[in-house]
Amino acid sequence: MDKHKGSSPGSKNPKRKKKPKSLINVIFSQKATIILLLAVQFAIIFITFAQLSEHYTYLYVLFSTIAVALAVYILNTNKNPAYKLAWIVPLLAFPVFTTVIYIMLANQPGTRKVKNIYAKKCANTRAFLPTDKALMEKLRREDPELHKLCTYLDVRAGYPAYECTGAEYFPLGDDKFPAMKREMRKAKEFIFMEYFIVDDGEMWGDIMEILLEKLAEGVEVRFLCDGMGSQFILPAKDLKALRKAGAKCLIFNKFHPMISTIQNNRDHRKILVVDGKVAFNGGVNIADEYINRRERFGHWKDNAVMITGGAVWNFTMMFLQMWEVISGDTAQYDMYRPAYEQGEKEKLQKQGYVIPYADSPLDDEDVGRLVYIDTINSARDYVYITTPYFIPDNETLTALELAAKSGVDVRIITPHIPDKWFIHCITKSYYRDLLSVGVKVYEYTPGFIHAKTFLSDDSKAIVGTINLDYRSLYLHFECATYMYNAPCTKDIKADFQDMFENKCHLITAEDCRSISFFSRFASVILRMIAPLL
Repeated sequence: MDKHKGSSPGSKNPKRKKKPKSLINVIFSQKATIILLLAVQFAIIFITFAQLSEHYTYLYVLFSTIAVALAVYILNTNKNPAYKLAWIVPLLAFPVFTTVIYIMLANQPGTRKVKNIYAKKCANTRAFLPTDKALMEKLRREDPELHKLCTYLDVRAGYPAYECTGAEYFPLGDDKFPAMKREMRKAKEFIFMEYFIVDDGEMWGDIMEILLEKLAEGVEVRFLCDGMGSQFILPAKDLKALRKAGAKCLIFNKFHPMISTIQNNRDHRKILVVDGKVAFNGGVNIADEYINRRERFGHWKDNAVMITGGAVWNFTMMFLQMWEVISGDTAQYDMYRPAYEQGEKEKLQKQGYVIPYADSPLDDEDVGRLVYIDTINSARDYVYITTPYFIPDNETLTALELAAKSGVDVRIITPHIPDKWFIHCITKSYYRDLLSVGVKVYEYTPGFIHAKTFLSDDSKAIVGTINLDYRSLYLHFECATYMYNAPCTKDIKADFQDMFENKCHLITAEDCRSISFFSRFASVILRMIAPLL
């Protein structure tokens, strides 16, 4: 494993280290400016309509009437109940301001345009993700329960199942990174990268060096990052250098200082595809804290999987779909199908099934949430979960409670050192209720756990980008890898056992009683607006 000290053999440049920003740079940064402008917009709207309502009583009555009508309308939509509550309470409490904001956000042509483009792109590419009918018939005979889930992911999400696929598990970003670099250096045809956060530092410096080397060799490089996660921290000079060397680079949904619902829809995926033969997926972004070269919230616990074989095609198509929604281009998809040498496929592991899948906020399918619920509901002996943010909707919470009451060993690991205090405040507010029905809750004591993992009954495992909060389940573009009877399942279980025994604190009733009054009070307010956070 790389030690990452000093310069690596053959390296032309010394290791990058992220330079700490001064207070002046933070205050006058692009990010701070945009946040300030957004706050000003909210303030102007609030003050303007507050003043108008004060001097023109009929306006207040008018907006109050509209607010009641909107509350009734929202109540009758098919939205999640918690989302409805998060709008209805402010509408009734602050009718003028909330009515204006809701009407603004609900009627934006930009959001509808992107939604239509994404739906059309997925429909047009569906033929390139064909169902393996022989495999599905085999599953129908041998495992009807798995067959149902595979049918759902195939028909409703558009991502088929595969066998003869390899899957290797990395319990830390520290473990993934050397493998990631090794596979990138092997690239002969193309490298696709799609990440939420790309931050300057040692990790990005190593990747930049490899990308520039591969570009010089004629390898096609496409690089995609999110406009909120990376826009303010990825050096513009690096994007310029990549483009100059021949790479294609795009930023998804650049963050602008204007009130808009599309700002909420972030590309939270983490995908690396090399030559269509290897793909990486998991929670690890490109920043030094993810490989513990920089400490922010104690030890950073994350994970990832490396997929080889046929299932990589799902990730290739995920990437191309997103790329074309942003760019408007259309690719010759078949040119990215890998050509295997004689005997190469035979070396792949043939045990188990792998289904990489994506979730979009622009359709009516809550794929990530439903796959999680299916895993909980189908558990017979146990279901283990890691998540950095635990803000479940009612259906997920009910599934966890029913499983625990039915004798299933349900365990959830959350961070001990949070990256967002208000999210952790909401998470802790669920502890007492979970313990009362038999769910075991653990906190990862060395620091922050960012891994998003489900494991059940030694057979079903999910590793990906999907948190158990409203943003991941409803607002973000996400992806994950579902594995059934894959050999790496035993490695995932070993990782859980190590955490339970050596790195976690089991939450007790006494811990729940010791939660501060401020935290309890704040959670009451925050839980009401959790779907909007």
